[in-house]
Amino acid sequence: MPEQSTISLRISLKSNIRLGPGKADLLQGILETGSIAAAGRRMGMSYRRAWYHIYTLNHYFCEPVVIARTGGRSGGGADLTETGRVVLGSLRRMEAAMALVVADEVARLEKLAAPKLD
Repeated sequence: MPEQSTISLRISLKSNIRLGPGKADLLQGILETGSIAAAGRRMGMSYRRAWYHIYTLNHYFCEPVVIARTGGRSGGGADLTETGRVVLGSLRRMEAAMALVVADEVARLEKLAAPKLD
């Protein structure tokens, strides 16, 4: 299968917080798995690093983006808050819009690329 070009969005907000594909994928993983640990694992990220990213996001925005549920009989977990869902949705919409805007230019660059020798 031929390699496909990728485009990634990185945003530097005030206070030097950066949002990009890693944090978006982490939030997506938490949404899908209900767990910070599971979301980090599926990205090959340590639990400590995943928690650091969530801590950073939770303290940047006016409201937390992720809340943790304590353990017990049903186990712990994590959920995106409404703010977290808004942040994730905004990032995904910006990624999609950017991909549409630059698609023709990416195709132009790919046509200029030298053939890959195997």
